[in-house]
Amino acid sequence: MQRALILAIFQLGLLAGIQLGCATKAAGQTTDEIVAKVLAARGGLEKIKAVQTERITGTLYFNPELYGPFLAEFKRPGKMHNEMTIQNKTVARSFNGKDTGWVINPFVGKDVAEPMTAEDMKEVVNEADFDGPLVDAKAKGNTIELTGTEKVEGRDAYVLKVTHKDGQVSSYSFDTKTFLLAKWSGAETVNGEVVTHETHFHDYRDIGGLKFAFELVSSTSGSDVTQRIVVEKIEVDPQVDEAHFGKLQAPPAPPAAPPAAPPPGRR
Repeated sequence: MQRALILAIFQLGLLAGIQLGCATKAAGQTTDEIVAKVLAARGGLEKIKAVQTERITGTLYFNPELYGPFLAEFKRPGKMHNEMTIQNKTVARSFNGKDTGWVINPFVGKDVAEPMTAEDMKEVVNEADFDGPLVDAKAKGNTIELTGTEKVEGRDAYVLKVTHKDGQVSSYSFDTKTFLLAKWSGAETVNGEVVTHETHFHDYRDIGGLKFAFELVSSTSGSDVTQRIVVEKIEVDPQVDEAHFGKLQAPPAPPAAPPAAPPPGRR
């Protein structure tokens, strides 16, 4: 689940969301029961915890003319590296799983690696949580509350509110039939204003006995822009260079982008 959520980070602040509508109580289900079913649907706690590294590659589409490749790598405990190329510019981030993160973002004038801000570090710790907030929630200081149900793209979903140790709050909506993640929503403060984000998850596939979403569609409050992530490959336990989680090196200039092509149809 968290591997899919991480991909939304590539959206350069254009990521989106609509706040949760009125939820009704989920009759006959407890928070613990829902969490247990969600983890079983993903492939089971044993398989989830057995994974040591992951690599995800694919394409991020802002529109048919604006799109580019992305790469995300993860390693226990909580290490992360990701990069995305748009308009021949590469945004990259890394986190060593402890106390240091780096970012390159030429779109805001950061052409060489700079240390993450305190606010960035607060967010990246949760983003790099290898198993996601539902696994060992109590030990991580996370609080989970079943707030009810809602409709997500016409299907019923259980809504779990997660309050992280640092106070950040997110909502996760799980399909009542499959118990796979259907929607994530959260908020952040940008330039002093609260911006809500929402991501829908589609096209689940089995990789090494675990379920992963291969399509994510995101939007942001106050914006008409919708972003779409199409995952092309997920590798479980690949060899990942430890240096990728340290100080970033400025990437070489990418080749010219190919002629614009419309994004592939919904799967």
